[in-house]
Amino acid sequence: MKQTARLTPGLVVLILLLLIVLNGLALAWLGWPVFQSNQPAPLQSDPGSPAHPLPATNQPEPTQTASPTPLPATPTFTPFPLHLGDPQVAASLKEQGMLLLALRDGNQVHFFAYHPDLLPLTRLTNTPWDTIDPALSPDGTQLAFSSRQNGYWDLYLLDLRSGEVTRITDTPEYEGTPSWSPDGQWLAYSAYINNNLDIYLRSLTDSSLNPIRLTDDPAADTQPSWSPEGRKIAFVSTRTGDAEIWVADLDRTEGRFTNISQKTTARDLFPIWSHDGQQLAWASAQAGDHLLRIWDNRTKKVFDSSGGTGDRPAWTPDDRILFSAVSAPNQNTLAAYLVGSGMQRMPPLNLPGQVYGLVWVRGPLSGWLLDQINRADTAPHPPLTYPVLTQQAGPPTGRLSMVPLEDVSAPQPMLHDAMDEAFQALRLEAARLSGWDVLSSLENAFIPLTSPPEPTLYDDWLYTGRAFAINPVIYSAGWLAVVREDFNGQTYWRLYLKTRFQDGSSGAPLMEPVWNLNARFSGNPYAYEQGGETDGVPEGYWLDLTELASRFGWERLPARPNWRAFFPGIRFNQFVIRNGLDWNQAMAEIYPPEALATPTSMPTYTNTPTFTLPPTRTRVALSTPTPTFTSTPTPTFRPTLTLPSGFTR
Repeated sequence: MKQTARLTPGLVVLILLLLIVLNGLALAWLGWPVFQSNQPAPLQSDPGSPAHPLPATNQPEPTQTASPTPLPATPTFTPFPLHLGDPQVAASLKEQGMLLLALRDGNQVHFFAYHPDLLPLTRLTNTPWDTIDPALSPDGTQLAFSSRQNGYWDLYLLDLRSGEVTRITDTPEYEGTPSWSPDGQWLAYSAYINNNLDIYLRSLTDSSLNPIRLTDDPAADTQPSWSPEGRKIAFVSTRTGDAEIWVADLDRTEGRFTNISQKTTARDLFPIWSHDGQQLAWASAQAGDHLLRIWDNRTKKVFDSSGGTGDRPAWTPDDRILFSAVSAPNQNTLAAYLVGSGMQRMPPLNLPGQVYGLVWVRGPLSGWLLDQINRADTAPHPPLTYPVLTQQAGPPTGRLSMVPLEDVSAPQPMLHDAMDEAFQALRLEAARLSGWDVLSSLENAFIPLTSPPEPTLYDDWLYTGRAFAINPVIYSAGWLAVVREDFNGQTYWRLYLKTRFQDGSSGAPLMEPVWNLNARFSGNPYAYEQGGETDGVPEGYWLDLTELASRFGWERLPARPNWRAFFPGIRFNQFVIRNGLDWNQAMAEIYPPEALATPTSMPTYTNTPTFTLPPTRTRVALSTPTPTFTSTPTPTFRPTLTLPSGFTR
């Protein structure tokens, strides 16, 4: 009889140990990328000169940096909080550098430092104004950024050694998204002039020179990224109808601009060159996928899945890792990927708010920046609002009540007792930033169970008292813009509110096309089937109402699956605070179980008489005749013989 092999417990343990050893050997053989200090590659001289006067870029003088301390061969993560007083940790962080993020922190955007192995998320600045779009100088000593310290978006320089801040521009128009030339003498940036976004070049060594306008197109041109070799600038343009990545060749006047993304159905944003100038990465959103695409400057090909998933990339100095801000419908995270394979370098890090820029600051760190890190301000920003219960829930029910909203026009101006403070705080901040009280009139705030239910009752959060719907008249009047954002098969909407004052003192210009919901009524069959169509970039200054609502805990809701054909299913104007509850749990906070019990549907009987045939006629009517098969003769071909004359058979 044949013997059957059986796995003993000891043999199972031996096999597992063998697999672990083989896996460790494979990782050691492949090697994990390390964060290293890296100087810009030397610039190659370009033959000829541009016909149009554009800045010449020279090779920056090399600076001596200490040899970096490599990370461990395998990705180990030290538990936070770290002890920066540890000499080994402090030395490693000083030499390797860190990631700098412009991150929403309460009502302002501040700079934060982070290292996946050495430093938790640490606040560097705590000013009463926004600071966004950080860009590191080629020598690593200065940071260009955009800020509204004086009430308008201007460009500034921050000396990372001394902490001194220098203003570069001083105009009421928006100026942002700066990028350095390789020699550190010029800045490329986007400016909103004459109701249009274009890219300009400004000298940092001669303030008497007027900015040079690089783009001159009715479409929005923004987010420039200057190549390390100095003669190309990548940027985002909507001249084809969608946000795509273009490259401007500074040595040409005819045919200067080239579209390299070629994704008319995708939304491509935030291009950034690698430090060796051989690759260009950007974020591309298409059909619910948010990918980091990489364009090879040598082969001129785009690789769709070699960079990982994300919405805003940043290279490490060795060009082997891509950090990226990853946006979910109501959550922001930070991720890092190995270039080429897309493997994650670290676990995703949850962020307290939206990211407005990130860049790796290479080591060695010193001066003001190192002092700010050593202060270790890692405390999260306190919540902007706290719930105050006007009527305490008591026994035996423990249910909460609804409270009225003061000075709010709505069919039922009421909200859950724990939600009204968050609504009023959002209303005040939206009015302060936009210049008008947009939440004083709502489509709805609360729908009682006594109202006639809709077919979608069981996912309509307006019944819970935890949601509100903005008045859609604002959208019809052109004061509300909608940007479509798809995530994993679901459609969400980002709302932008037009500010009352269009002088640059509030809001910011939009940089991508919006979605026209009313195009479904234009008579265009394609727009009707798609529930609308992509529109251009609207003029003016706008406030990101979706991001503003998220500061106070308000989440946006996905469109229902039938939103293309059913206009109320779009749900572009609804916000909710769920606090981890599902719909039934939220309803149980304000209603007893008896009110939520669903009755069993019973058939409805009518008095309509039914005509019955007599028995005989019924049998005839219901009988099925038996078919009679009749044979049909099949014609057979028979030749006819014709005899000659005089012959008989």
